[in-house]
Amino acid sequence: MRALVPLPVVVPLLGAALTLLLAGKPRLQRLTSVLCLGGTLTVAVLLLVQAYRYGPVVVAVGGWPAPVGIVLVADQLAALMLVVSSAVTLCVLLYSIGQGRSETSEISPVSIFHPTYLVLTAGVTNAFLAGDLFNLFVGFEILLAASFVLITLGGTETRIRTGSTYVVVSILSSMLFLTSVGLVYAATGTLNLAQLAQRLDELPGGVRLTLELMLLLAFAIKAAVFPLSAWLPDSYPTAPAPVTAVFAGLLTKVGVYAIIRTETLLFPGGRADVLLMVVAGLTMVIGILGAVAQSDMKRLFSFTLVSHIGYMIFGVALSTAAGLSGAIFYVVHHITIQTTLFLVAGLVEERAGSTDLRRIGGLARVAPLLGVLFFVPAMNLAGVPPFSGFLGKIGLLQAGVAAGGPLPGVLVAAGTLTSLLTLYVASRVWNIAFWRAPRLATSEPVVRLPKLMVGATVALVALGLALTVLAGPLFDVTADAAVDLRLRTPYVRAVLPGGVP
Repeated sequence: MRALVPLPVVVPLLGAALTLLLAGKPRLQRLTSVLCLGGTLTVAVLLLVQAYRYGPVVVAVGGWPAPVGIVLVADQLAALMLVVSSAVTLCVLLYSIGQGRSETSEISPVSIFHPTYLVLTAGVTNAFLAGDLFNLFVGFEILLAASFVLITLGGTETRIRTGSTYVVVSILSSMLFLTSVGLVYAATGTLNLAQLAQRLDELPGGVRLTLELMLLLAFAIKAAVFPLSAWLPDSYPTAPAPVTAVFAGLLTKVGVYAIIRTETLLFPGGRADVLLMVVAGLTMVIGILGAVAQSDMKRLFSFTLVSHIGYMIFGVALSTAAGLSGAIFYVVHHITIQTTLFLVAGLVEERAGSTDLRRIGGLARVAPLLGVLFFVPAMNLAGVPPFSGFLGKIGLLQAGVAAGGPLPGVLVAAGTLTSLLTLYVASRVWNIAFWRAPRLATSEPVVRLPKLMVGATVALVALGLALTVLAGPLFDVTADAAVDLRLRTPYVRAVLPGGVP
């Protein structure tokens, strides 16, 4: 099984090279991309089964053992992230193929899209598997370099302008991350995560806290945690629908994953818990209030994306196994549901010609399937029983109540309020865009939605429902992963079997 660990990184990179060589043959490009991501998903499932049954799977790249060499580690958390991210990227790829048939080549240039999309996938998987801080930085840079291209596809004035903001913020966060990596190495003499788990404990408290806060700041920018989230609602909505969807589903979650990994493995003890609780509460409330004020579906969903990042940070800040398990479950849920909603927004734009709520209406009558595809994930995001959103929020709120204390209590109230406001926002979109009488955009000639776009969206809606049906086994996996993360020893022993200090 060790031979499988590098494949989620290697296969997309090889696929990117091959699709670049096949730039003049779009059908072969599409086939190559689908096969690469399908193979990545298969490998990810095998790694999750292996990690759940037998513990972390570790491979030393180039044969150099840790802590000298680079290691890739597929523990339960990393493998679970690989599975859900691979499933989502495959569905979004199919969606983009369907959209490419109906859009002009200027808006979605296939020769550029496929290799860049596969490079983005390789960056995401490398970040999940990274066993040292510098390789985690490399994973971020790979996915960010690809995202710079994807967010400006078509080269329109609006996309270049908003993409520039995204690029500047990303570069600043990367500079901060790299500075933090350098300081960590200067203080400990290593960047291997397993070895850092041992050496950081030996540092003076002030130095350790400074390193923790610097890494948290870098990851918080990437995860769009308030007040470092202002860039996201202005950047994401202008990109093509599949690009916006995969960005919303995955890129911010890589930042959340990095926070979970470093806070549990490198900085246990909860020194930053109060800070994390405060920003979690502000992220939830300010984000959803921003969504309430929006009249465009894409911007509205961008604000709900920011808001629900707060739930994940809340779970991490509790520093309990239940809170951490709830956070991991909510990450899996939110990747799937938020991606689905952005794909639905793309279908609305395709069918109605706009996502502006002031210009559309009556979609439930003229496109009833589209109404269902919106309604199910919207109610899931709002936390309506019995969907996975409800189960994830209940898990987090119960963990907050069990933790006790005034601040967790405030966050439980903030989480409840955020859920109710999310339901209000989802109901408002439904009433305006789908239920009221048709307006300007929907009175235009009927546009048939490409079957592949609809099929890919249906698949993601089905995946969201599957998370509800399989919530019990999924909670078992997340609870087991949370216990291992808090113990730290399963990860450290797998990477450093000899107990290297």
